[in-house]
Parts: sequence; structure tokens; C-alpha cells
Amino acid sequence: MRRPQSIGSILDKTFKSLEIELPLRAYSIWGAWKEIVGETIALQTQPRLIRNRILFIDVSHSTWIQQLQFLKSNLLEKMNAFIGEPYLHDIRFKLGKITPAPLPSARTTAFLEEDLEPETLKRIEEVLKTIDDPEVKISLRNVLVKGAKLERYRKK
Repeated sequence: MRRPQSIGSILDKTFKSLEIELPLRAYSIWGAWKEIVGETIALQTQPRLIRNRILFIDVSHSTWIQQLQFLKSNLLEKMNAFIGEPYLHDIRFKLGKITPAPLPSARTTAFLEEDLEPETLKRIEEVLKTIDDPEVKISLRNVLVKGAKLERYRKK
């Protein structure tokens, strides 16, 4: 009787046989976009898709497209270095809508509130009750909590 194989080894063999490992690695660019291109460029661009080893990037404004053309070879080098081999052959820039990064949820900001005194948190929540927009509420909560922590730090 044969011994069972781990799911990891089965997936590894499957990816290798389908020759899909490298394209999957190329799509990991999405998660590291800001680190690869830098914050300034990341705010104005967004990778859209990879087709025939060409990376298509949406850009916020035509002026940025012109500037990025000058940086194309450098960006291509950075992308391929991130992937680990020269997978991408070209980059194409297209005018498109850039969706901003999602705001942190109340759950991810909970750790900021742990160190504040209960009365300070209560005052912050009182201020926030009047705000209906959830994104504005989260942003304001972050500002108020960080401001309260900074104020407490300055008093020490």
C-alpha cells in the first residue's frame, strides 16, 4: 500500500506540470505594488492584468503616463527582480481609474484604543456618534485616538 502524499507536494507537482508557478508569481506584484514602484508612483498607478508577458497598468493622468514611459525599463527591471526571473517583456500604460487603498476597519484599529483611559475613549465615542459616514468615522477615530496618545506622551 502506498503512503498518502501531502496536499502541498501534490499542488507543487500540479503547478509544475501546468507551468503555472511563474505566472502566479508574476501576479504577486499586486500585493507588493507600493514596495516595488514606491509610494509616489503607487498612488497614481494600479496594475490591471498580465497578458502575453506584458503588464498592463492603469494610470491616473496622461502626464503620469508620459513620465512613466521614461521609467519603463527601470520599472520592468524591478518587476522581474521581484518575480525572480525575466518573466515580463513589456509594460503598457493606459489611462484608467485608480481605486484608493481601503481604509482600515474599526477591527484593525482596536489595538490603538487599548492603552487609552476609558474616559478618553468615551469622549471620543461621544464625538463620533454624530457622524453617519463609516469611512469618515473610522478616519476621525484614528486621528482622535492617535492625537490623545500623542498628547498623553507629550505630558510624560
